[in-house]
Amino acid sequence: MGPVLGELLPLAVGVAISPIPVVAAILMILSKHGGGAGGGFAVGWVVGIGGVTAAVTALSGLLGNTGGREPSTAAAWIKIVLGVLLVALAVAQWRGRADTTPPGWMRAIDQLTATKAAGLGVLLSAVNPKNLLLCLSAGVAVGTGDLGASGKVGAVLVFTAIAAASVLVVVLGYAIAADRLRGTLDSARIWLQDNNHAVMAVVLLVMGAVVAGKGIAGL
Repeated sequence: MGPVLGELLPLAVGVAISPIPVVAAILMILSKHGGGAGGGFAVGWVVGIGGVTAAVTALSGLLGNTGGREPSTAAAWIKIVLGVLLVALAVAQWRGRADTTPPGWMRAIDQLTATKAAGLGVLLSAVNPKNLLLCLSAGVAVGTGDLGASGKVGAVLVFTAIAAASVLVVVLGYAIAADRLRGTLDSARIWLQDNNHAVMAVVLLVMGAVVAGKGIAGL
């Protein structure tokens, strides 16, 4: 379990410090639907991360069902490809770092109900290319790791908990101490919006190097 968790930790942190979902969570809890939208978004965020990671874990486990060399080589090449994609996405993010215009869906957050917010949470975690690549990398790491069924379930749960921690902390923290956190969260939102591309470029570059390095080591 230890080596797999060591591989998962940086990937989970990479998802957790993604600025866009944190900004979305802040905007939702400060919107007219407040806690309902924020809670719905948090649920969707967790479901999306856990669902994609679990699905990829199950599929990747097929690579380790035989004892030959070919499955481990295939898993290594998958990691290399994912790592290269993450680096390419990092370059794209860095090139767009001067653009601080919020996306269209962010400007419509004030109208989101809890159900729609949950759907947005799933989309941002399971469909957004940045988080999707990180979850895919985590699923491959767990699925091809030397773990039993219970170990894989535990690893996916640990990854999901860490990856979703930032959004959960924002939503739960505001529910507990709304008045004290309102100003701080709004300041954090502004900074994260202004620096979203730069932060994600650094995160994706580091994660891409880690994932590709693991793949190269497995050849």
